[in-house]
Amino acid sequence: MDQRAVNGKIISEPKVLKLSPLLIFVKVADERGDVQNCLVHQHGLNFLYQATVGSRVALFGHDNRRKQFVVTHFTVMASSASVAS
Repeated sequence: MDQRAVNGKIISEPKVLKLSPLLIFVKVADERGDVQNCLVHQHGLNFLYQATVGSRVALFGHDNRRKQFVVTHFTVMASSASVAS
């Protein structure tokens, strides 16, 4: 499997595809303007809480057979959600 990183901006509202196991779909425009169809499984609830349209994200993962980017690690760098301390 070819691992790679994607930095970009979320351009679609995160959508829950499955509840068990949790699977989230989101579209991300990378730095070149290419649109990536992304699937988030690991830590999906955290992603759903932090990510909104327009958030800057850093994603790490691999492509599956359907040319979807399967996210294994992510960081939401700028979002409208605030973290309670």
